[in-house]
Amino acid sequence: MTGGARTRETALLEQRKPPRQPAPPRKGTLLGGLLKTARPKQWVKNVLVVAAPAAAGQLFSRHALTQLALVFALFTACAAAVYLINDARDADADRAHPVKRRRPVAAGQVPVPVAYAVGAALGALAPAIAAWLVSPAVAALLTAYLAMQLAYCVSLKHVLVIDLVVVTTGFLMRAMVGGLALGIPLSRWFLITTGFGALFMVSAKRYSEAVQMAGKAGATRALLTEYTTGYLRFVWQLAAGVAVLGYCLWALEEGGVPHTSVLPWRQLSMVAFILAILRYAVFADRGTAGEPEDVVLRDRALALIGVAWVAMYALAVANW
Repeated sequence: MTGGARTRETALLEQRKPPRQPAPPRKGTLLGGLLKTARPKQWVKNVLVVAAPAAAGQLFSRHALTQLALVFALFTACAAAVYLINDARDADADRAHPVKRRRPVAAGQVPVPVAYAVGAALGALAPAIAAWLVSPAVAALLTAYLAMQLAYCVSLKHVLVIDLVVVTTGFLMRAMVGGLALGIPLSRWFLITTGFGALFMVSAKRYSEAVQMAGKAGATRALLTEYTTGYLRFVWQLAAGVAVLGYCLWALEEGGVPHTSVLPWRQLSMVAFILAILRYAVFADRGTAGEPEDVVLRDRALALIGVAWVAMYALAVANW
């Protein structure tokens, strides 16, 4: 083959190659990149640490507020540690993804060794501080959360059903930690309602993702190709039913102390809770519950129902 033929053949091969995507530019500081990797938008989930103290009416003392603020910060640090280690581990794969390639670690704004180091430091310090300033029980729960989430990042996110259980358990741990920090006994109905309520939202999110990414689900979450929309629909419907049943039994549980308020607010709050589940199910059924925080914050009807539920439960706690 002559030199000219080789040149023409090489040019043709170069034309057939898919165009290379330019590397995303490195923008911002290292500190800004670390903060972005910690996912501040996800910190709203950690507000669940006030769930048990609020339900028990032990929220508005100086000691409770101080402890809960500390627990919120420690849980946020644990979640940030998981995000940093996850992004460092997946940096190479994220660079090939059209959206994830802009994450600070994948884009080079945060070097991989730095992400590992900061994540490991946060993961070690948070349980240690919890054991020192809060309680050994809280430290043990944070350690278990870290172990479970890291196992999820490594392998459990690829296991059917277990991935739903792990994400749901993360929400349940958030709801439990506030009670552990203040020494509040956790009602079995509170745990059932919180656990299945979380499973309802998690499975509705997966269902919405599966509906919206039909035919190309593996591009964003590989395990979605293993689930059917029918199965995910069954899961969120089952979880919604159990959550409603658990809440009703919880609301009817007086603990042997009759109410002296004007109306039975705790029992009446069942109506608002059921309406909230039914309203959220509208978005789940449409396949538009992929971002739960957007559904909760942007739907006025759901927001009003939520305000009514909070008001009725607050009246029940205050015994008005």
